[in-house]
Amino acid sequence: MSLGPDLVEMARQGAAYVDKIVRGANPGDLPVEQPTRYELHVNLKTAKALGLTIPQSLLLRADQVIE
Repeated sequence: MSLGPDLVEMARQGAAYVDKIVRGANPGDLPVEQPTRYELHVNLKTAKALGLTIPQSLLLRADQVIE
């Protein structure tokens, strides 16, 4: 399993920062932002090879299930 920030959303946040700086904002005055969306990926093939059972409720919440 992997839980991490949505890279596409992070790129959008970065673009918004660049836009503010290009428009004259001082980079030192901009707040530090954290990711707003995280993605959960589950690799069922590896889980089965390790003898792990992933609950169905977790699989339904996953953004991507690798079989």
